[in-house]
Amino acid sequence: MSDHISGPRAIADPVIDITDLYAFPCPENPRDLVLVMNVFPYAGPSALFSDAVIYRLRVRSVSIPAGGRAFAVGDEEAVFDITFSGLEPQDGSCKLPDGEVVAFRVNDLSGGAGKGIQIFAGQRSDPFFLDGPMAERTIGTRRLAFKETGSDRLYGKNVLGIVVRIEWATLLQGGPMFAVVGETLSAGKRPVRLERVGRPEIKNITLSAKIFDTVNRDLEIRDIYNEEDAFQLSKHYVGAYRARLNANLAFFDGLDDKVDWPLDANGNHPLTELLLADFLVVDASKPLCETSYFEIEQAILEGRAHATCGGRWLNQDLVDFLLTLYINAGKGPPIRDGVDAPIAWSTKMFPYMAPPNPPEAVAS
Repeated sequence: MSDHISGPRAIADPVIDITDLYAFPCPENPRDLVLVMNVFPYAGPSALFSDAVIYRLRVRSVSIPAGGRAFAVGDEEAVFDITFSGLEPQDGSCKLPDGEVVAFRVNDLSGGAGKGIQIFAGQRSDPFFLDGPMAERTIGTRRLAFKETGSDRLYGKNVLGIVVRIEWATLLQGGPMFAVVGETLSAGKRPVRLERVGRPEIKNITLSAKIFDTVNRDLEIRDIYNEEDAFQLSKHYVGAYRARLNANLAFFDGLDDKVDWPLDANGNHPLTELLLADFLVVDASKPLCETSYFEIEQAILEGRAHATCGGRWLNQDLVDFLLTLYINAGKGPPIRDGVDAPIAWSTKMFPYMAPPNPPEAVAS
């Protein structure tokens, strides 16, 4: 699953568990940028946002140096902190980078509005889809295990979603290209980062397997990784993350019995450094493209200008794209997990995600 149950801490406390992060140019207004952070996998009808958690979105301007093979991230940061009351019906507030606070009521479809911003929070249908059991079997058997028609554990499930629509030229510094990270933190005088998400399927598909990592084979790395600042990784642990990525990416590359991603002289996979920059990169000056995840990064690898907005749209079949990227670098036939759609598609109207599924919705 994208970032669902992505480590022991998230499993123990689902209300802090970020399931997905999305960033895309607004379909309704080209001046706006939309950020979506979903939490609480398998949310039941009574699920609430926690009043002990800060739900945070961080945005920095980012550029690609001439001839560069990586992103240059700016120092200035825009932070959007979303907090909630503990009582139902829940009220929420979003603290903007300039200190202004926008109030809203949870599950109110019109959301709250302020200068250059509209925000919604509430229960929605989980937009992510994949065949999780066959992904696990692929790793366990070291052979592709996906079927023509897969089974989606998330079919009919709900999450708690936070949607922020931003007039980016008003509220953000720099641009038009931005790096976006979602976090959950403990509330209080000294907030502690509990979970963070940038790119999809980093902690689960890409980092979770231990068996291929000869350096850290006994280490559950994901809770340590969650505590990191995405824009400034600790020098004490980055070697462990790099070793795990190199090992697991090499495993995926070998699933079709050929090498499409040759390692360098130091054993580094060509994707490792880009994935360590674990934030979504979106170009707000370009129109919404529904299948543009990682296109900006691919342009860097290929030494060309990017053609799309990048970021991540809600309906993209992310797992098929990632499997194809990891296994054959897009040079061979598409790799499918056999799950091609969620129970309901997201729309191009605020708040974008489909309404919550009724309790009787069952897995296919």
